[in-house]
Amino acid sequence: MLEFSKRSNTLEQTEYKYALQDVASPNLYRLLYTYDEVPKIPFNHRHVPMYPPDYIWITDTTFRDGQQARAPYTVEQVVQLYQFMHELGGPQGIIRQSEFFLYSDRDRAAVDACRALGHRYPEITSWIRATKKDFQLVKDMGIEETGILCSCSDYHIFNKLKMSRGEAMDQFLGVVKDALAIGVKPRVHLEDITRADFYGFVVPLALELKKLADESGIAIKIRACDTLGLGVSYPGVALPRSVPGIAYGLWHHAGFPSALLEWHGHNDFGKAVVNAGTAWLYGIAAANCTLLGFGERTGNTPLEAMVFEYASLRGTLDGMRPEVITEIAHYYEKELDYRIPPMTPFVGEDFNTTRAGIHADGLLKDPEVYTAFDSEVLLKRPIRVLVGQGSGAAGLLHWITSYYDLPAGYPLDKRDARLAHINDVIQHEYETGRVTSYGDEELAALLAALEPDLEAELRGAKVRVQA
Repeated sequence: MLEFSKRSNTLEQTEYKYALQDVASPNLYRLLYTYDEVPKIPFNHRHVPMYPPDYIWITDTTFRDGQQARAPYTVEQVVQLYQFMHELGGPQGIIRQSEFFLYSDRDRAAVDACRALGHRYPEITSWIRATKKDFQLVKDMGIEETGILCSCSDYHIFNKLKMSRGEAMDQFLGVVKDALAIGVKPRVHLEDITRADFYGFVVPLALELKKLADESGIAIKIRACDTLGLGVSYPGVALPRSVPGIAYGLWHHAGFPSALLEWHGHNDFGKAVVNAGTAWLYGIAAANCTLLGFGERTGNTPLEAMVFEYASLRGTLDGMRPEVITEIAHYYEKELDYRIPPMTPFVGEDFNTTRAGIHADGLLKDPEVYTAFDSEVLLKRPIRVLVGQGSGAAGLLHWITSYYDLPAGYPLDKRDARLAHINDVIQHEYETGRVTSYGDEELAALLAALEPDLEAELRGAKVRVQA
């Protein structure tokens, strides 16, 4: 039959409904995943429409998936990080939810302490094992929504759960019914979706979940979990690896509205951020992330990166405060004793640092030559130039300008003989075996020793600017 779709404003065929394909043996997609070779990316050149939701947002799993890859946070640390996320997400709550374990006394104390702050956003949700006892724990704690694991690839169904697809579906639906029976909103985590038979199992399961939601009047969410980071965003890529295809199938064929769909990606192949952004563009409203990308193996989608992805796609931060990202980074390093890899975008020590003299020269003439955005305005992180073997006089001048807070147009040139003298000494150090960059205090001491009059002049200029 034909029906007129208000979503696309076109006539669409609706005769075919996807039903469970209860196969006798697992489909492991061996043409793609041979295990002894790099996973292959298949194309069928079928394109699905972009369908960006009216509203998109970020959800967090720092205290669930992220915590599985590091030492457990203390209650005080959870509260501080939760507060940071509240501030970062802004008044519109772009960071919409945060997911917690509930099993230990410490887990429950952290939930209570975060709720005591009284913030609407991020909303506190949970993740549990699929047992009636755990559902009752969610209910007793007054948490409205919980995540439930539903593994959907044959790798998991046949090889881990030792079930058929039909048995797995019956078990998953039974678990969801248990949640609905006590009034808990289920968020169904479709684990390993990028190795699953999408139209033979995932969509049929989603259709049954939609029926249960309609019958109960309780919204059911789906979290599409790219558990091994195998998702691909390229146009025309085939399922099961197609992020556009997964998004399209869930909202178009399974009938789930965008607001009830969430993407959870891992970064095994370096695609976590682009895949999460693609999920937004093709109809999934929520991108699930962790602070600094903490998570299993290579980690989850970094939350701070999706703040910038959101602003890039929407043209506005919608009240988010990206400068809080720098506070979060400092907190991890100073309070949690975590050394952030220095090249990490937005939070690493060197993400806006240059050591190249030609780059430093460009930065002196116009910061936009070698930086994509004003990191001092957005992140409270000024551009840094490290003085080293390749920085030259231009790098030295940029360091002086920054370190002494010199005003624009200050009469000091990279060709100044005094800078040439200092740079000659620096270069001699490298010629005789030095390999490390110069630190601020070391450079200031070198400047005072070699050119004391210049150092006194610069120190005086700094005092005048601060006054």
